[in-house]
Amino acid sequence: MHGNDTEDPPRGAPAHRARPSPKKAHRPSAWADRHPWLWRIGLGLLILIGLVLGSIVLYRCVNPPITSVMIIEKLRGETLKQSWVPFDKISPHMRLAVIASEDGNFCQHQGVDWAAVREVIEAAKNLEPARGASTIPMQVAKNLYLWEFRSYLRKALEVPLAYAIVSIWPKERVLEVYLNIAQFGPGLFGVEAASRKYFRKPASALTQSEAVLLAATLPKPKVRNPARPGRTHRVVARAVQRRLPYIATRADCIVNR
Repeated sequence: MHGNDTEDPPRGAPAHRARPSPKKAHRPSAWADRHPWLWRIGLGLLILIGLVLGSIVLYRCVNPPITSVMIIEKLRGETLKQSWVPFDKISPHMRLAVIASEDGNFCQHQGVDWAAVREVIEAAKNLEPARGASTIPMQVAKNLYLWEFRSYLRKALEVPLAYAIVSIWPKERVLEVYLNIAQFGPGLFGVEAASRKYFRKPASALTQSEAVLLAATLPKPKVRNPARPGRTHRVVARAVQRRLPYIATRADCIVNR
């Protein structure tokens, strides 16, 4: 009498081994199936990064038709005024003045001036006032792709964009684009439009004093008027003018071009 229905294999016969249960096949899309919204966000970010990098490559040779800051101004109801002018049609006084005002180490850094960043951090620790650490490439990135109001997120995005811009464009092109998309007043963009509005002349004919007044407008373009500068505006302009001889010795990337 058998206690169970299973028979022992004959002596000498190889024992039957149970086959391991087949493992569930790995599906590459399983993670995406569980987190479809994360997958879509990641894919969207990759596409956005590709479009931005592609536009940076394109803008090395093609002038940007519009910027994010211009779009914001348009949505606010402003009438946009801009006239693109090539680098060699911009007064050398204006080239130096904007570097003296906005980015004294423009020809030395590769997109971000970390020395200036450290100075800002130290000043903040000591509760002292300090000028901003945004370089001209960072401002180009902001004007082209980001927004006006300050935030840590915007600053964090400016850094890789600035590095990408400087790695693809020569410094001359960076300054040309900046001077053509920078805001000089409500709805007023570019040095050519600003020069004609405030001084009734093309950007190529700007004198040193006029260039300094325009450069001193850039930090607060909706408040300062180069044609009728206030007391603070004049103080800033004089500070920029005092820096010009020193900047001229460090602006080898754009001088005599």
